[in-house]
Amino acid sequence: MSSPAPLIDRFARRISYLRLSVTDRCDLRCAYCMPERMEFLPRAEVLTLEELHRLALAFIDRGVTKLRLTGGEPLVRRDMIELVRALGRKLGDGLEELTLTTNGTRLAEFAEDLAAAGVRRINVSLDTLDRDTFARLARRDALPQVLEGIAAAKQAGLRVKLNTVALKGVNEAEIPDLIAWAHAQGHDLTLIEVMPLGEVEQDRFAQYLPLDAVRTALEQRWTLTPSAARSGGPARYVDIAETDGRLGFITPLTGNFCEGCNRVRVTTTGQLFMCLGGEGQVDLRAALRSDEPDTALAQAFARAMGEKPERHGFVIDAPGAAPALARHMSMTGG
Repeated sequence: MSSPAPLIDRFARRISYLRLSVTDRCDLRCAYCMPERMEFLPRAEVLTLEELHRLALAFIDRGVTKLRLTGGEPLVRRDMIELVRALGRKLGDGLEELTLTTNGTRLAEFAEDLAAAGVRRINVSLDTLDRDTFARLARRDALPQVLEGIAAAKQAGLRVKLNTVALKGVNEAEIPDLIAWAHAQGHDLTLIEVMPLGEVEQDRFAQYLPLDAVRTALEQRWTLTPSAARSGGPARYVDIAETDGRLGFITPLTGNFCEGCNRVRVTTTGQLFMCLGGEGQVDLRAALRSDEPDTALAQAFARAMGEKPERHGFVIDAPGAAPALARHMSMTGG
């Protein structure tokens, strides 16, 4: 029996990286991500853990070698660690890496279980080391739990990469200290430009801090050398001589990175988004629950590859402008 065809889009880009959202729920309310009174999906619309597992296996059969579990906050989903264990059994059998992105609030509880399941590195969102700033930004006073989780992950043997959204006038002045702290702890750090997804209660134009300006400022302080390191995602890295650490830049606005896109995202409701910055989606939940799921999934994958756009259209160009997409990041998968 022949193997299923690999996922290759119309621009000859091979899809090897799946970001699979297990929940849209989160225990923080970060001001650049969602409103304080966020309305989450009814649980009946969310894929079961068994369905998420079946979808992941279908992608692995099609050549996906890297799988990142996302949310919302993935660790708030009940029994999520069982899905991690099940997927971990595919490591070395088609899957090369299993990882996740987390806000860190529950990481102390799950770090050892994640490592035991085969996870070797994780991304943790951390935008500030100042407790008051964290509480204002996340609308929850949870910095101590996050730092405890990062320490627990390191203790469990997980490599930690910190993700920091660069926010004008919020954590802008703190970025060098964040980088220095991360590198002193043995963690890489990646800076990310704010993305215009979903209505929030603040003006993203006011939040937007171009990373080319940040990099220029950092070069006045440290020696930045371009690195050939790649993590499978859109980040581009430099090594910093003075901190002996690595710094990444994700620049959806100042430096489009779509030409080499190898990624797709599946929401917790089973919607396959071919591009984070696009509206196009394919319903994998309907395919999974059809009378002939294998055939329906094959048709859905073929349609998705034919519709994956060449690039996104993100822009933040005026105060008070509407978001590029009404969909929040937590709905798509962070």
